Amino acid sequence: MSQGWARFAHRFGQYYRTSPLWSPPRVKSREWMFIPFGGAPPLRHKSFSGVEQVRTFLSERAMHSVFYSTAYWKRPFEMKMADKLWQGADLIFDLDGDHLPGVTDKDFPGMLEVIHEQAWSLWNDFLEPEFGFKEEHLQVTFSGHRGFHLHYRDPALFHLDSEARRELVSHIRGEGVDVKGGLARYHDDGAQGWTRRIRNGMDDMIQTLRGISNKDPSSSEDLKRLESGLQSLLDREGSTSQRTADSIRKLADVVNHQDRVQRLKAGRFELLGKYQSLFLNLLKSDTSVVLGSAGETDEVVTIDVRRQIRWPTSLHGKSGMRVSEFPLSRLDPDGSNPYNPLYEALALGMDESIEVEYTVDDAIAQFGDRRLESKMGDRISIHETGATFLVLKGWAKLV
Repeated sequence: MSQGWARFAHRFGQYYRTSPLWSPPRVKSREWMFIPFGGAPPLRHKSFSGVEQVRTFLSERAMHSVFYSTAYWKRPFEMKMADKLWQGADLIFDLDGDHLPGVTDKDFPGMLEVIHEQAWSLWNDFLEPEFGFKEEHLQVTFSGHRGFHLHYRDPALFHLDSEARRELVSHIRGEGVDVKGGLARYHDDGAQGWTRRIRNGMDDMIQTLRGISNKDPSSSEDLKRLESGLQSLLDREGSTSQRTADSIRKLADVVNHQDRVQRLKAGRFELLGKYQSLFLNLLKSDTSVVLGSAGETDEVVTIDVRRQIRWPTSLHGKSGMRVSEFPLSRLDPDGSNPYNPLYEALALGMDESIEVEYTVDDAIAQFGDRRLESKMGDRISIHETGATFLVLKGWAKLV
């Protein structure tokens, strides 16, 4: 728990007394969970007949974070899970920016930009075209901190068990995908699904590797990202190919030849010699294929039929930002009016000036048009929204 939170705990209570609050469908069937400020244990097994009761509860005791169950329960107030009597659950996709290879939470605006693209890709590349999901059952929210939540409430899917939900996630993550077979159809313009994604990722991977070989300005960051992606693949599937930076550099030197590039695109992977499996695993793990085309979903959240999820319109206790709902059309980062949480999820005051002192270096924050980069020991004056964010993140302390 960050230091200096008491002032902001009081402000959270004020927010809940006066702000519009969203009501989940079938609110009486939901279990609620609250995390208090100050490090006290979570409060669970709460149930309410409506959000005005939730408002009263939060007005009397300020809470760090508020969650409601994705599950519908016959008796949500029971202390034992078996006694609650499960009736079904929403399908939730949780995309968190700090889970992406090569992305750091310390560049907060940059992280949100990347995860925004992932969230749109998840819906646009998978959930709608491949699973037939309908916008009418979808609720899109900014999580209030590091990502986005896609709540899907199709009654036909409420009773999916954990294994069925796991299969959805496995397909999205590309687990077991035949990379080499997909590339054999590289020039098939009618290719769909993972075949198309792998084919489209081929050019990006070759370009990245040639940049590493040529020591382009971005090569160091690209190398770290590829290493991280391979490690994630190892963790998921037990892949055993080379995954050191030195192996990737050697592969990059092999690829950095125009004739070889053309033969690679023709499916001549044998010219890579002992680096063939490394190349295929890089293609599979790289963000331009598995994440850039698919989205990264937190598997545990999706498959857990008894999960708690952040309540839209609540405040996130690690940022002070509002968990915010917005239309699907605004999830498209290249659309005419993309959602921007750095402007729209700022829920507290913008007038009062509060002095804070940075406790970390090189952390980047943004509030509307104001962009800040931290230097440990520096003091700045900033509005309540910014001070709340910096202190709750642990990046600054109140002076």
